[in-house]
Amino acid sequence: MKVNIEIDCTPEEARRFLGLPDVAGLQEEMMEGLRAKVSEATQSMDPEAMMKGWLSSGPMEEFQKMFWANMPGAAGKPDKS
Repeated sequence: MKVNIEIDCTPEEARRFLGLPDVAGLQEEMMEGLRAKVSEATQSMDPEAMMKGWLSSGPMEEFQKMFWANMPGAAGKPDKS
């Protein structure tokens, strides 16, 4: 047996119905902080400073460490196969 249910509601109505928190204010604060960092980095027009501001100590740094640790032959490490 197959049952299809269609619900016509806005994302706001769905969020309230499911009891999810309203994170619009938090999202706006985060975006404002990101805008400030980007603006600050672009003032100096130093590409290295811009990248550090955007990716500072976040998941990208951990991803790079994991990537290079798993690359055979990277950084002078011989392939173990």
